[in-house]
Parts: sequence; C-alpha cells; structure tokens
Amino acid sequence: MPYGNKPLHFGHIGGVFVPADAFARFLRDRIGAENVRFVSGTDCFGSPINEGYRKLVETGEFSGTIADYVLANHERQASTLEAFQVSLDIYDGSGIGHAADVHQMITNQFIERLHGCGHLKLDSTLQFYDAEAGTFLNGRQVQGRCPVQGCKSEHGYADECDLGHQYAPADLIAPVSTLTGTAPEMRPVENWYFDLPDFDGFLKERVEALRADSEVRPVVPQTIAEFLAPPVIFVKNEHLDEYRALADRLPPHQFRAAEGGKSSFEIEFSDITARDAARAVLAPAGIRFRTSKTLVPFRITGNIEWGVAAPVIDGVEGLTVWCWPESLWAPISFTIAANDEQGLPRGSWRDFWCSDEARVYQFIGQDNLYFYGVAQPALWEALGEGGLFDDGEDSRLRQTTLVANHHMLFGKKKASSSGAVKPPTGEQLLEHYTAEQLRAHFLALGLDQKSVGFSPKPFDPDEAKRTDSRYADPALKEGALLTNVFNRLARSCFYEAGKNFDGCMPLGRVTSEVRTRAFTALVDYEERMHRVELHRVMSVCDEFIRWSNKWWADGIKAAEESGDEQARRQVLVDSFYLLRVATLLMHPVVPAGCEKICDYLSFGFDEFFSWNYDFDSNEELCPAMEIDAGVHRIHELPPRFDFFRKHESQYK
Repeated sequence: MPYGNKPLHFGHIGGVFVPADAFARFLRDRIGAENVRFVSGTDCFGSPINEGYRKLVETGEFSGTIADYVLANHERQASTLEAFQVSLDIYDGSGIGHAADVHQMITNQFIERLHGCGHLKLDSTLQFYDAEAGTFLNGRQVQGRCPVQGCKSEHGYADECDLGHQYAPADLIAPVSTLTGTAPEMRPVENWYFDLPDFDGFLKERVEALRADSEVRPVVPQTIAEFLAPPVIFVKNEHLDEYRALADRLPPHQFRAAEGGKSSFEIEFSDITARDAARAVLAPAGIRFRTSKTLVPFRITGNIEWGVAAPVIDGVEGLTVWCWPESLWAPISFTIAANDEQGLPRGSWRDFWCSDEARVYQFIGQDNLYFYGVAQPALWEALGEGGLFDDGEDSRLRQTTLVANHHMLFGKKKASSSGAVKPPTGEQLLEHYTAEQLRAHFLALGLDQKSVGFSPKPFDPDEAKRTDSRYADPALKEGALLTNVFNRLARSCFYEAGKNFDGCMPLGRVTSEVRTRAFTALVDYEERMHRVELHRVMSVCDEFIRWSNKWWADGIKAAEESGDEQARRQVLVDSFYLLRVATLLMHPVVPAGCEKICDYLSFGFDEFFSWNYDFDSNEELCPAMEIDAGVHRIHELPPRFDFFRKHESQYK
C-alpha cells in the first residue's frame, strides 16, 4: 500500500507490484480467476501524507483539501499501475469510495474485538510538542537519529525510523521539529496500545517454524528474530563509572562487559517495564545509551485529525487509528470491497482469509517485516478462534505467507523519494522503455536473494555512459528475449503457415523430444512459481524459448534442404506447440504480448491460458471438425509485425 502523498517510483513497481502481479496472473491461469483475489490500495492516512500536504499548501503548490490531495495521488498511482499491466482485482484506498466505508467497519470491528479479548490498554505516553508552533507533531514532523543499537539510520521519526525500527518517542536522538527547526517538548497524551510483548512466546515459536520451512525466504525469520531480543540497554564504555555509581538504583538486571573491541557494555532486564524504568534513571544522569530491538507495546491510535476514526471505547473519544495497524487489516477490507463489486455474499471474504484451503501471500519490502512479520501475526493470533466477528462462523484469520523482497537499489544506492537520491517514477521509466521490457527485467533481478541494483541507461548519472552507444543498457537484457527471440519464434510460425499452409496451423502428433522438453519446462516452472522464485521462472522461460527457437531454425533449414514436405509440416506442428507452451509460461510476465499471440492464433483466452489440459498437442484446443481436417485456421499476420515492440526511443 503506497502512501497517498506521491507517485509510484521504480521500487514500488519493480520491487512489489510487478512480482505480485506475475504471481497473481499465474494463479489465475493455474487454478482459475474465481479462486484468486489480488488486492491493494493507496494508504490514505499517516503522517507522511499530512506533512506532504502541509508543505505543498504552504508553498502555494496545492489549494484543495487533504482528501483532494490524496485522491489526486491515488488516481496517478492507479494510472501508472494500469500502464504497467498490473491486474489488481481492486485498487481503491483506505479512505476512498466504497472501500473506505468497508475499511471503517472492519477497523471498528478489529479494535473492539482486540479490546474485548483483553489485549488493548489505554496508556499515557509522551508525544512531541512544538511550543513555538503550538501544536503536537505527527510522526514525520519530527526528525532525529534512530536510538536502536546497530541502526545507522539518520531518518528517525517520532517512534520509528525509515528502516522500520520501533522505539519510544523519548528515546529519539537529537529530535528537531520540521515545522520550526526547534527542539520539541515532550507532553503526555493518551492512546490505545496492543500488548505485543505478551506474544513474545508465540512469535518465537513462529520464527522457529519459519526457519524450518524451506519455502520461506531466509530474510523473513532472520529479520523477525531481530525484534525478539531481550530488553537490553547498550551504554557507551565511557559511561562505565557513571553506571556503576547508580547501578543500585536500577531495576534488577544482568551486566555484560564489552567484549571483542565493542564500544558499549550491556545491561539486560527481565521485561520492557523494567527496562523503561532504567531509562528514566540513566537519561537524567546524562548517560548515552541505545536500546535493543525488543518487543514494545504496539500503538493502535493517535490524535492526528486525518485518519480512520477509532471507535469509542470506555468513553475515550476523538482518537484516530495510527496508519500502520489499520493498513495491516486493510487487505481484508479490500477483499470484502472487491467481492461486493462482484455481487458475492458479504461473508465470502472468509473463503480467502479463513479457509484451510486458502492461502494469503503478502508481497512486501524487507523494511516492513516488523509490521507484517511481528505485529500482524500477533494481532491475528490475539483474535483467537472467534476471529474478526466471533459469530460462530469459521473466522480465525490464517497467518499469511510473506514474500519479502530485498531492496531494489538505484544503481548502487538505496533510493528514496524523501532522500537525497531521487528514484525515477514509473511514468518517467515509460518514457524510455515499454512496460513489458521493464516487467521482464524486474522479475529477473532476483530480489528474493539479495539487494540488487537497477541501472537504466537513460538515468545513469555518468553522462559518458548515458550517451555512448557502445555501452549496453542493463535494463534491456531481458527485453532482448522478447523483441528478438520470442518475436522471431512467433513470427516464423505465422509467416510459414501463411506462406505454405494456406493460413492454417497444421495439427498432428508432436515429436516426442519436443513434448518431453515442454513437460520438463512446465514442471520446473510450476515448482519455481510455487516458491515465488521469479528470477528462476525467468531463467526457465529464457532457456525454453531459446531452445524452441533453435528447434524451429534447425528443423526448417533441414526440411528446406531436403525438400521433404512432411518434415516441413512436422517442424511447424512442433513449433506452434512450442509457441503455445512458451506463451502460456510468459503470460504472467508479459501479458499483453502473449494475449496478442493467442488472439492471432484464434483461440479463446480462457482455454489457451488454462493449465487444465494435458499439453499433448494443440489439437485439444480445437473443435472436432478442425481435428478431423488436420488444420486450425489462424489470423493472417501483417508484414514485419511485432508481438513485442521496442520502445519508440530505442529505434532512433
């Protein structure tokens, strides 16, 4: 769910949306579209939106309401996703249209159920207040350094940094108000908190289960485990004498001296309450310290005006919901809204979120693993067997499968729209590439393995490389498979059919070697898709398409040299079959071009892209009269036709 304060940049599209779309398209082909819901939407609330809106209004760049601002960004995001052929069943927003009404209902239900199950508590905590501006500050209106040990982020906000670490606002190092540039005060406010530390045992068991599951990407349990450390305070060695002088004033703890050249010693406490009591002693004494990534209560509400309204509980009014928790259950809201649009019963959302026969995949960046891998599983578990509605129906929420990608770097650096290195937007990329060239490249990057650089030549900061025609564009590597090899295979089949077979595809038994090669590719591809190893999916497709193209080239050359018309017919039977399988495999990757091939083959999309066939030959797609005649009529292909075109700028 991208924030509603910006357009989509290459990381949103290539790191999350395109991989999710390829997987959703595969599932529709494999198990039927009626069994798949692919949902997302604009995150309409949260402090980044408030801050972005405030700045534009102050500079006179925007004059509408904050709702107008979010809607304009949402429509721009939706347009970009459409241009990249992302096939969401719904792309609304947490505060837009019918989905907003559903989301408010689900939010009320979720919070009331958490409270009813005894997992919420009202707590007074300190919040940043800008005395000069006379206002409390939202999350992004405060900037400092992250206080979590080992984190080097210089973008620490009120209670989280840009790397996803959570901490108490009072721990933020060197906070500054972005409104006035002054150091803010700390003033108490009341909010509802989810008792996340109570689920420490559950989360540790879950981490072990994830580690034992070979299908889970290692980054998932590894990152989640980092947040389950015991409550530890790290103190600079230079403060050792000062610590010793007041150690007896601290709650019971274990002292560990610095070892191996470390710059800090450790003091470990039994729980978060004891650790916080120690902080209250250390800070006034001027002792510098940082804290571990231990579990802290998860804030549910806030007091900024622009947000989903929180339900009134125990007479507490006027609160809104913090954007992070409501964004965790927003996909449920979107699923309900999507089913509503299809005229399905309201309870049909359970088929996707509660059924033992269902599975929920969430495509995220690794920075968000705290929220989706720590907070969300605990929230789901907290609802228990009664689930969201506790109405006697089977509504325990299934824990989700996290498909977490590493960072997609811009060149060699991590890019952020709020940082110094500005990433190109999706719209800017489409000025130089086709959507399908980029889709193929994004999927081949291997973000499930490690952080990978995206280095499009038109955006290279080195002008010499950018303008030198001898320098290859890394972003076009996979595009060449489309515009050259795949195109050549498809055109060869169609032009040969038009020239020597009266515009028909000949039918018949496929050569055994061809069928074996196709079956091997289908099985390998399906296994890779099941594990969401999309770069390996691309490797399977690359090898199969190149093998198929060579089979055609070698076969037609031999047939022409021998003058054997039966051999000519057989190689075309084989090659059309190989084209059919290649098109099926590439459909989730480059849907528009593949559907164009299907259209020219004169087959219906539902049958052609379904896996519910035995793949023995192309005859199974044809009516009986064509099978008896031994041919299938196809559309005539115009001269020099491309199923996969290069971008116009690449022809210059």
